[in-house]
Amino acid sequence: MKRMDVIGIGETMVSLTPDKYGLIRQTSSFEPRVAGTETNTLIGLSRLGHNTGFISRLGEDELGAMVLKELRGENVDTKLIDLDPYHQTGLFLKEIINESDVHVYYYRQHSAASQMTRELLDESYISSASYLFITGITPAISESCKQTIFTAINMAKNNGVKIVFDPNIRKKLWSESEARQTLIEILKLSDIILPGISEGQFLLDSNDPEEIGKKCVDLGAELVVVKLGENGAYYCTSDHGDYVPSFPVKQVRDPVGAGDAFAAGLLSGLIDELSIEKAVERACITGGYATTYVGDYEGFPDKSRLERLTNLSTSEDVSR
Repeated sequence: MKRMDVIGIGETMVSLTPDKYGLIRQTSSFEPRVAGTETNTLIGLSRLGHNTGFISRLGEDELGAMVLKELRGENVDTKLIDLDPYHQTGLFLKEIINESDVHVYYYRQHSAASQMTRELLDESYISSASYLFITGITPAISESCKQTIFTAINMAKNNGVKIVFDPNIRKKLWSESEARQTLIEILKLSDIILPGISEGQFLLDSNDPEEIGKKCVDLGAELVVVKLGENGAYYCTSDHGDYVPSFPVKQVRDPVGAGDAFAAGLLSGLIDELSIEKAVERACITGGYATTYVGDYEGFPDKSRLERLTNLSTSEDVSR
């Protein structure tokens, strides 16, 4: 079996993106795009030359066909994506009032992905990876999805595959008590954790990056990288921690997907055996640059562009 760098599990949907800024009611047309946190990250990694695979379920419909076409075109392995003839592929609408005011409206109830079960998993496939990338979205979709995630985590740990967890909290999908209990349980099983400040506040009762990092390390994480948006990131291990500045961006066009690009950059750096600091620097570059494009992953750089951006990252005047 082909060796994988990163395998992800989750739901990928089709996004309808308006043709201009403003309220949806003022939009005359939408452009369909493929979007999902896990596949955004996998696509970002694939563009940087890494082998990635995705485990999911799609509707046996045109939207599902669109997702498959896009993932295959981005060289993400799709052999463990199941097609469901009875449930549809999820859909969401994006509303961009301006670069700092973005709303997302989901139509995913009873979607094909929500029907994922443990039987979809293949332990030999998971064991072929160096990292298993999961988010807090998938266990919130349905009870069977939650059980699928925990089974995948156990398979990964039994085979020495590191667990990478982005909490990515979606409070509208479940109760706060269930979300907190479930996600803290996953925190305890994770090797690398990628929280934001709001997630640290919700899960760990802290909005201080250093305290969030320490609490995650105390739970058992090897590496914690706290995303700080325009302020960069804070990373820590059991014996070291430091801040990394953000990548300078003149104009943010769409912030959605920046965290996924950040995760792709970080994992790419770790796979390429960079130091932790240099891997976090790469994450800040990919995360920042992604905001200069409209779309969830359209602005994710390939290897040649990343090299140019890395050379530019120390400049105070980055031209777009």
